[in-house]
Amino acid sequence: MTVIQGALNRALGAMKVMATSAMAFGRDQADWDPLTAAGEQFLIERARLGKLTSYTELNAVLERRTGLRRFDFELQAERAAMGHLLGLIVVERNRPVTGLMISALVIYLDGNDAGSGFYKLAQELGELPLGPLSSRAKEEFWIGQVKSLYAYYG
Repeated sequence: MTVIQGALNRALGAMKVMATSAMAFGRDQADWDPLTAAGEQFLIERARLGKLTSYTELNAVLERRTGLRRFDFELQAERAAMGHLLGLIVVERNRPVTGLMISALVIYLDGNDAGSGFYKLAQELGELPLGPLSSRAKEEFWIGQVKSLYAYYG
């Protein structure tokens, strides 16, 4: 098994443990399933349009499409829950098909790149080297993912 395969298996294992627990971040599996499906679909729509989205917009779309409560970004645990959701979308749904990290399309409202969880997951998946990353390495990886997603879905 290669280092990349090992990292992918560890990340998948961690995501499955979190996803299969009775409650993850105050939501049960009956919530996570529609959230991941709706989240992936919305991000695919954004990719087809060649557009990024914000955590705030994604949150509103998820509430509207699923009828489930919004994530409360004023609470750290709820911000972590959104990160968990994006990880589920990448690891369990989209990356196995595309080989890409569709969560690259989600940025902070006034930001110009992905959040720190995006780069951490990329490291866990073996897409980026472990350890501290330069701003340039992060930016190049993020831009590459965004361009590849636009090309894949365009």
